[in-house]
Amino acid sequence: MSLSISLAINGRQRIVALEDPRVTLLDLLRERLDLTGTKKGCDRGQCGACTVLVDGRRINSCLALAASLDGAQVTTIEGLAEDETLHPVQASFIAHDAFQCGYCTPGQIMSALGLIAEGHAGDDPERIRELMSGNICRCGAYQGITEAVLEAQKMLADASEEGRRRRNAA
Repeated sequence: MSLSISLAINGRQRIVALEDPRVTLLDLLRERLDLTGTKKGCDRGQCGACTVLVDGRRINSCLALAASLDGAQVTTIEGLAEDETLHPVQASFIAHDAFQCGYCTPGQIMSALGLIAEGHAGDDPERIRELMSGNICRCGAYQGITEAVLEAQKMLADASEEGRRRRNAA
């Protein structure tokens, strides 16, 4: 028995027929929709390599059944850059050398984006490390990751403030 679900993935509406209702969001993204930027790490929700945003909240896509997300908005690493312009979090990760092998990087970036959107981190590096602790980097690029999150957070806040000023001036 096939089940159809509708997902908005990176801003594009997709209707997907699921032959097996047990398929995870991770497997749907990678194997059916060819969005391979999201990585399969431990497949147990322990490493964070598969982190994506669902309705703006970060989740481990290996633990989420796609069938349970009918109607959700999903953002993957492929949905961040606009044309040739990287998202500020992506640019900050590059500027701070916050990756080595790069395998965990998509999950780290998506988690950082969710963390910033949640507004919990502030400018405390220790708090950022704690909030990013669900994402493991086997290369140990944690210092660069923390610096990248701090900078990206500031860049996004400054851009938001600039947008607010422009709207008020118009």
